[in-house]
Amino acid sequence: MVEKGSDSIVIIPTYNEKENVENIIRAVFGLPKTFDILIIDDNSPDGTADIVKKLQNEFPGNLFLMERKGKQGLGTAYIAGFKWSVENKYDYIFEMDADFSHNPKDLLKLWIACAEQGADVAVGSRYISGVNVVNWPMGRVIMSYFASKYVRFITGLKIADTTAGFVCYHRPVLETIEIDKIRFKGYAFQIEMKFTAYKCGFKITEVPIIFINRVLGESKMNSSIFGEAIFGVIKLKIGSWFKKYPRKKAD
Repeated sequence: MVEKGSDSIVIIPTYNEKENVENIIRAVFGLPKTFDILIIDDNSPDGTADIVKKLQNEFPGNLFLMERKGKQGLGTAYIAGFKWSVENKYDYIFEMDADFSHNPKDLLKLWIACAEQGADVAVGSRYISGVNVVNWPMGRVIMSYFASKYVRFITGLKIADTTAGFVCYHRPVLETIEIDKIRFKGYAFQIEMKFTAYKCGFKITEVPIIFINRVLGESKMNSSIFGEAIFGVIKLKIGSWFKKYPRKKAD
């Protein structure tokens, strides 16, 4: 086990995020509550990992780096981070983007929802109170919004923002849901995680946030990610008819 500085850790996958990585790290460490950070870098050609290594000297015991051999997908990055975080006994484990599309200050809202208000999973939601996105092309807004509607219809999830990637998990969720059996890598990964937590009996709550499109660096979004979500959801639902899900242990 590492010598950690907090009960909470923020997992941030990176690939070519040299413009953002130092700023996002400093923003998280500037919050009134202490959060540790685990950067999972997929061998970024732009030297993202080197920037993190330099910052580790400034933030020993709070900033951790996992380097992977190449681009392996968002879902596998988070699964690797979940395993590492559970092994190191973090109580609250967060997913967050590196590009400031998720406001680091909102980590506090998600932490409160889980640590003080009893949620097992807290989702930073773009759609729980209208459509709260900034600087997105209208086509992407419509696609994302109706993708969530579609997922709700197919799966029965009572969540407005089913594809959200700004999430806090209480450790027992990740210890229960058999994360090695999570199959998807892109948007569908986010859906599968929430659906599995729901099927296991965990309490999921949504916290309203404002999602701001990245200013620096290039988006990693592509049409194949949406395609995985559309068709993956049907597979997920059909598979659930024949799968026995582990259940949340009584408090």
